[in-house]
Amino acid sequence: MRYAIYFAPPADDRLSQTASRWLGRDAFLDGALAWPEDLALEREQHMALTAEPRRYGFHGTLKAPFELASGRGEAELIAAFDEFAAEIESFEIPEIRLHQIGPFFALVPGAHSAPLQYLAEQAVRRFEPFRAPLSEADLARRNPEKLTQRQRDYLAAWGYPYVFEEFQFHLTLTGPVPEEARGLMRETLETAFDTFIGRPLSISTVALFAEPQRGAPFTVHSLLPLGSASARKIA
Repeated sequence: MRYAIYFAPPADDRLSQTASRWLGRDAFLDGALAWPEDLALEREQHMALTAEPRRYGFHGTLKAPFELASGRGEAELIAAFDEFAAEIESFEIPEIRLHQIGPFFALVPGAHSAPLQYLAEQAVRRFEPFRAPLSEADLARRNPEKLTQRQRDYLAAWGYPYVFEEFQFHLTLTGPVPEEARGLMRETLETAFDTFIGRPLSISTVALFAEPQRGAPFTVHSLLPLGSASARKIA
């Protein structure tokens, strides 16, 4: 069993619904969805190029997947997650863009966002006591030989190389796309996500995802609003 702290919009949010149809799976419902009818990609090619993000569900990583440390239980994690969500205020990213990160495509902020960096840093630090150490196999899967020294240090210390200064928020839309297909993929994504590209993104919820066993699809265990502690004080 692994858990992860992710950003995800609510299940009924238009971005969630569009992304779930694009990926062919809704992590809230854990069921296959009908594919969009007007895609330029062939169905089999689309399925292959979205296979990796489909398993994880539509999300932006805050605290990468982890097994629970010895002596820690799910109830304790859920309580900490509730406290975490309540104490951090919601905010808005002024603009999101379609971006190619290496061989894959994602939606990313148009500019640096201090509130987003803070949210991610807090998630990394506050849930670290719940994380079991990575196995040698898990470390190897991160291809440490391809990482910078700082990324290797972060991987060893925090279980994930892309934290703090190395963090780059992204909502993954594809797995690795072959170079010859990238032009068509970009055009297809620009059409599919036209309603959202160049527009604000509200960061008003956080999600606890769960993977029941290694290799299984991740599903949304809990979705909570940010800043509920302030709302309680006002009430």
